[in-house]
Amino acid sequence: LLWVAFDGAGFHGFQQQRNLRTVAGALEDAWQQFRGERVTVRSSSRTDAGVHGRRMPATFETRDTIALKGIRHGLDHLLDPDIAIIGAEEVPDAFHVRHDAIGKRYVYRLWSGRSRAPTRRLDHWHVPWTLDLAAMQAAAQHFVGEHDYAGYRTTACTAQSTLRSLSRVDVLRESAPSAGLAVDGDRAFQIVVEGNAFLHNMVRIIAGTLVEVGKGRMEPASLPARIASRDRGQAGPTAPGHGLTLEAVFYGPYGEAQGLQHKKLLARLRAEHEAQATTGAPSPTEG
Repeated sequence: LLWVAFDGAGFHGFQQQRNLRTVAGALEDAWQQFRGERVTVRSSSRTDAGVHGRRMPATFETRDTIALKGIRHGLDHLLDPDIAIIGAEEVPDAFHVRHDAIGKRYVYRLWSGRSRAPTRRLDHWHVPWTLDLAAMQAAAQHFVGEHDYAGYRTTACTAQSTLRSLSRVDVLRESAPSAGLAVDGDRAFQIVVEGNAFLHNMVRIIAGTLVEVGKGRMEPASLPARIASRDRGQAGPTAPGHGLTLEAVFYGPYGEAQGLQHKKLLARLRAEHEAQATTGAPSPTEG
């Protein structure tokens, strides 16, 4: 399991695509150059073009016995400056990078006000309005909990169920405006979204909806009815991909490292149970 950070500006998403630069393609090419072996890299999310990753999991199977430290540093040496390996772990064969994930955290970043911020242009959506932060914060709470998000996905989304549970949706002020780049009213905001799973473009549509609230075009109190309508037309626009960052993916009941340890324990117990069932011998975990 690799933990990968990348600037999405130069990538057409994570998943391998023919004749396009992708995160998976960059990792696969680097591994082949490093160890002479062609592998298939998978992750918990596909991500769209321009979307960034701060700590994204990626897995592949290999017969190579090189140490984890060697994998991390060897790949990092071959990758371009806009992608890095920030961690490497060995996981059980039973581990599934997508199905075993119990939650994700996304952050959508905005720069509001008339003046553009050139230093934030690659990871903030510039909204040339003064946004009502209090209204956006109030509206955000209506997304928390389990809802049917049929109106918050693309027509290309193939998910069989549109029920999703969000544990956190917050709108926060990121920082004061940078000197020399702003006029009165310019602000940087973060929309933080955590949940068990997401539909295609769901976070970007939530961000677009909250911006509509911030502009005064939607009332916070109207959100429950809009969500319940399951109508894409009742939600806001799809915010641009470059403002979105996948911040974290969580595994197991305790988060990252502890969750992976939990998965390893479950895999060992499962193997012991299968061995006991085959041989009829008592499991070493039994008293």
